[in-house]
Amino acid sequence: MIATAAVWSICAGATAGVIVRPFRWPEAVWAVAGAVLLIAGGFMPWGAAAGAVGKGLDVYLFLVGMMLLSEVARAEGMFDWIAATAAIHARGSSPRLFALVFATGVVTTAFLSNDATAVVLTPAVYAAARKAKADPLPLLFACALIANAASFVLPISNPANLVLYGGQMPPLAEWFGSFALPSVAAIGATFLMLRWVQRDRIAGTCTTTVERAPLSWGGKLAFAGIVATAVLLLVMSLRGVDLGLPTCIAGVATTLVVCALARRSPIAVARDVSWSVLPLVAGLFVLVEALDRTGVIARVAGALRTASADPARAAAVSGTILAFGSNLMNNLPAGLIASSAVAQAQPPRIVVDALLIGVDLGPNLSITGSLATILWLQAIRREGEDVGFWQFFRVGLVTMVPALVAALGVRLLIG
Repeated sequence: MIATAAVWSICAGATAGVIVRPFRWPEAVWAVAGAVLLIAGGFMPWGAAAGAVGKGLDVYLFLVGMMLLSEVARAEGMFDWIAATAAIHARGSSPRLFALVFATGVVTTAFLSNDATAVVLTPAVYAAARKAKADPLPLLFACALIANAASFVLPISNPANLVLYGGQMPPLAEWFGSFALPSVAAIGATFLMLRWVQRDRIAGTCTTTVERAPLSWGGKLAFAGIVATAVLLLVMSLRGVDLGLPTCIAGVATTLVVCALARRSPIAVARDVSWSVLPLVAGLFVLVEALDRTGVIARVAGALRTASADPARAAAVSGTILAFGSNLMNNLPAGLIASSAVAQAQPPRIVVDALLIGVDLGPNLSITGSLATILWLQAIRREGEDVGFWQFFRVGLVTMVPALVAALGVRLLIG
């Protein structure tokens, strides 16, 4: 009992540190500190901790590839070109610019994952706001929220999808049957609510005379690399192949080719990547493993088995609980716990689908709810912007809850 209480206390403290960031230390410091305390206190053997870190290999590779793609594209001016294009097509309308950004976020998330929207699209959107002399905050919020709201359009739209289904994804036709309409509901509700809550900031006009320099060959190659990566991920997903290694190879290959053409050192590109996200994820995996060793997953599996006597009610309740719970521990470890519980309980398909909606959409409530949102926060800090926990929570509460109700409601209606 004492050991279990200690493990839960350490995990809670580490999670609180990631959320609050005392002394403004990076999120990774607190996640790693929690993992170190668990090992040093004898609550987790070294071997178990190493095994937990190893479980995240596919996620680390995926993030490395995406971060390299983002950084080489930024260095070659691709973001500035996209920003100028968006500002030109907005034709002086701030609401139109907001809609363009939101639509771009849907496409990016669907075909490149929510982490790509955070890492790749956010800098471009900030640049677009500067060029158009528009308020950047509504556009940045659009990037953060659509990264989660559109993350169950396709299996590849969120690494948490692969985690929850344990690598055994439903066929694409079945996926669309379960999630096409709920995705539309989630995206539509998020757009309407965010548009309403940010109406004062979005109102008005923006600059119509925006200069757009031609995209360099390096920028074109970076863009081609991102498109090729999207196609590659879709193909790999259809074949049931893990996405981490293909993404990493695509990111490294694109970086080397672009740097060779531009006569730029790839080391300089790598130096600007936010590598701290990798120990953050590794620390989270260790925290989840520690919780698993206290028997929490067995309890969750038991609750799922009991509730599954009424599948519709079980789906609504479990999806809602996981949506809010993902904000307490981040949706990646929450998805890992749910995946293990599902493997043990074998609940009806509608319950698993509701859990996926909860783990994907729920993190829109808080700034640390998903890895994508943490990456988004790091991206905007690099641009000199920042959003506090309560500032994000106020927006998230208004947008996430209606979107969750809409998505779960539609999924229950289609049976």
